[in-house]
This record gives sequence, structure tokens and C-alpha cells, in this order.
Amino acid sequence: MSRYFFRTIALCVAITIGFVGTHAQAATGTFIGASNHVTEGMVTVTKNADGTATVTLHSDFWFDGAPDPRVGFGSNGKYKKGTDISLLQSNAGEQTYTVPAGINVDDFNEIYIWCKRFAVPLGVAMLN
Repeated sequence: MSRYFFRTIALCVAITIGFVGTHAQAATGTFIGASNHVTEGMVTVTKNADGTATVTLHSDFWFDGAPDPRVGFGSNGKYKKGTDISLLQSNAGEQTYTVPAGINVDDFNEIYIWCKRFAVPLGVAMLN
């Protein structure tokens, strides 16, 4: 076998390792309404290669409305105070939120649409 063959193999391995190392990881879920509210659609939490994380509500997202709706995290059926990412941008459609650096998305298995004013869940998506 020639040196060309081995160099080609080494280059392919290096490219593959580089691609895998920079690929984002994601978890998805589907919203279910809570507290007599209708919340529907998909959500994705993405851990980006640069160490940041984003929450994306998909184009099928729809929420019937409430005062002071926020996007935040929770685990095992409980909203986690202090994980508020942002005020909900819109009651419908695709929207993306940057997760603050102090929130470790690995600590949570749910995304909430949360009413801050009344401290009740408006929709919950279990992540998988």
C-alpha cells in the first residue's frame, strides 16, 4: 500500500473526528397545556458546539395566551425557579431563545411556558 493511501485514510479520520466534535446535540419534546391552557407544538433544546445552548419553539407552536408568559426549565413535573429564559416572544410560531450561561440544560428534562405573575404552568414539554 502506498503512502498516499495511508494519508488519505488519516485525513478521512481527522475530518470525521472534527465533524463529530463540532456537532450540536439536541433534545426535543411536544408541549401539553397546563392549568386549563392550550399549549401545543414542538420544542428543541440544542447544546451548541461553542458551549452555548438554545431553545427553539417550532413553527407549529401555539399558546392560547395569559399574562406574563415565560420560557423556562423544570424536571419531573416541577418548574425550577430561577430558570426563566425570557418573556415569550409570541403566542404562535417559531422563536429561538439563548439559554443564559448560568443554566445547565443537562440538569432539566422539561421546558415550561410559565406564568410568572400567578406562578402556574401554562404548558410543559417533556424532553427526550
